[in-house]
Amino acid sequence: MKQLNRKIAILGTCGVPARYGGFETLAENLAKFHDRLSLPNSITVYCSSKSYSAKNPSFLSAHLKYVPLNANGVQSIPYDIWSLFSAVWNRNDVILLLGVSGAIALPLVRLVSSARIVTNIDGIEWRRQKWQGLAKRFLRFSEKIAVRFSDAVISDNAAIAEYVKQTYGVNSHVIAYGGDHAVAVDAIAVDELDLPDRYAFSVCRIEPENNVHLIVEAFSRQDAIPLVMVGNWNNSEYGRAIRTRYAACSHLFLLNPIYELGKLKTLRSNAVFYVHGHSAGGTNPSLVEAMHFGRPILAFDCSFNRATTEEKALFFSTSDELLELIRIADGPQSEKVGHDLLEIAQRRYTWDVVANEYFSLLN
Repeated sequence: MKQLNRKIAILGTCGVPARYGGFETLAENLAKFHDRLSLPNSITVYCSSKSYSAKNPSFLSAHLKYVPLNANGVQSIPYDIWSLFSAVWNRNDVILLLGVSGAIALPLVRLVSSARIVTNIDGIEWRRQKWQGLAKRFLRFSEKIAVRFSDAVISDNAAIAEYVKQTYGVNSHVIAYGGDHAVAVDAIAVDELDLPDRYAFSVCRIEPENNVHLIVEAFSRQDAIPLVMVGNWNNSEYGRAIRTRYAACSHLFLLNPIYELGKLKTLRSNAVFYVHGHSAGGTNPSLVEAMHFGRPILAFDCSFNRATTEEKALFFSTSDELLELIRIADGPQSEKVGHDLLEIAQRRYTWDVVANEYFSLLN
């Protein structure tokens, strides 16, 4: 990986150190890789001042710049646009744009800057069920602009790359996410929870596209393997309704969000198998994290999950199919599934592999 002395700006996240989601974790691990290898190029990460009360000027070897807007929700659009023009004003040679919210400004950026623009378009955001009407149309238009006006496009999943090729006729670079940070931390006991010795585990945002209703229904129809599921149940009527409906099922443990990686490591390490219901988004960070624990994974059957797991997971599309998998997944025949997924994770989904691919492309 030959590195040049260039100024690189990383845009589109809440900032570092990571406190939110996949893109933030990506930015943090790019900064760690840059610092550990003492790369000659300089990097600047744009941060939301709304997310950090202590506005540190740097994180390891990365410079930090703060924008006085929220990085998520409706404000993500002006937040990304502000960051883009700040990066241009500060004469960055390369701009890494994570997500397409501010991509509508790229045509103007092209007129005033010769910076190389690399965009990770995320996971076909406009297809998510939570976006409707004008928001859906805007995100689809932003995606189109991002692909057209970027020097290079990153897809985090082979299925996303195929979509970009078929839709826009553009070849994108497939670079996924790392998940080894989930096993690198020290385990923290979850003493406040009275959990069974053996259980299945799942963690996700509680949204219809993650098929939470399907998963909980299947586990409610059997009691041999309890389900421990972590998520933001109280953030939507969808989540509250599921929790209320299954409140009487003593073998369902529907837990509030847990953000401490040490506690999540404990919960993942002790699980018999992992259940992944995501049906959208490309390579889901929670899936590649789970693969590093070497447990069998029961995944919703979609092209994204098949590509991520190289079709080595156990797949379901309905609650009946999941119920059948629950009955066979707790056995020696499923051990090979966990071993295969761990091999894939260590080969493809470590931050050293991912960061090396990013910095090679940025240069």
